[in-house]
Amino acid sequence: MKNLFLSKRNFLPEFSFLILRFFTGIMMCYFHGWQKLIGGPERWAKLGNWLSGAIGQPALNIPLGFMAVFAESIGALFLAFGLLTRPMSFLLAFTMMIATLKNFTEVGLQKGELSFIFFLLALVVLLIGSGKYSLDQLFFK
Repeated sequence: MKNLFLSKRNFLPEFSFLILRFFTGIMMCYFHGWQKLIGGPERWAKLGNWLSGAIGQPALNIPLGFMAVFAESIGALFLAFGLLTRPMSFLLAFTMMIATLKNFTEVGLQKGELSFIFFLLALVVLLIGSGKYSLDQLFFK
């Protein structure tokens, strides 16, 4: 047991990162993205409304909302399996940064905590990449 914690082998960090990446993607998709994806354009418009209003382009509410929904659902699944990991983690990090800003400005820290945690997780995956155990490594080695 002592060797497990003191070992300098590469297995444990890579496996730990796989767990982090996989469960970040699965939890984001299951609890946040999938229902929004099947919600359709009306739901996407509501999601994109804050950012489109902030940049002064209200006509962009559906495309911006769809981008957020895509990042939280399909992008999160890609992230979980390590496919196109950096682009998908960038989309998710950007989406979670906007959600965090919206939550912090509208309701404060308590409402924005979860989106901030997902932002940090997506940022870590963006910086590290897909890791050893991923479809990116299998297909794009």
